[in-house]
Amino acid sequence: MTSPIHCLRVATVAALAVSAALAANAQQRSTASVLPYTQQGYIGLNLGAADYSTRCGGSAFSCNNPDVALHLYTGGMFNEWLGIEFGYLNTGSADRAGGRAKAQGVNASLLARVPIGPIQLFAKGGTTYGRTRVSSDPLSGVPTGKASGWGGSYGAGVGYDFGANSTVVAEWNRTEYRFAGVGRKPVQTTSLGYVYRF
Repeated sequence: MTSPIHCLRVATVAALAVSAALAANAQQRSTASVLPYTQQGYIGLNLGAADYSTRCGGSAFSCNNPDVALHLYTGGMFNEWLGIEFGYLNTGSADRAGGRAKAQGVNASLLARVPIGPIQLFAKGGTTYGRTRVSSDPLSGVPTGKASGWGGSYGAGVGYDFGANSTVVAEWNRTEYRFAGVGRKPVQTTSLGYVYRF
């Protein structure tokens, strides 16, 4: 007859083997990334609202912000705390001075992360190459045309992990775009998103 001690040893060895297999599988997932020299890769999509700081052209003209802003991105971590992220931003089309203001661009940022259990606090800073287009009523006095160039960007947010590969995030960002006739102006976005981790 098999002794209880023998059964306990077999169960312990089996539990350790399963734990090691799961840990190896998790480690294998965490080393995947589409970016060279990084691990813990991810892709994400955020949707939210943008707040343009460009001129409205006076009280005679409407001044409304876009309904939807979009941020599509991918990134990877150099270590547990520091990573890099690349993305595409489209801050939508805002009503301005009897016309429209539009901004979009590509972004590169360093990311600092502090994991606290399933919660992740993060901050990012970098640069964006953006393109803008502005139209307006001639009576508004607001300059029109296209512009492009580099501008600074930074943001912060919080994420919550559910499952091994999924995270929901709430994020705030401030990005500088170059607008025709007025130079750099910031566009702020507040968004919610989903991140899939490889």
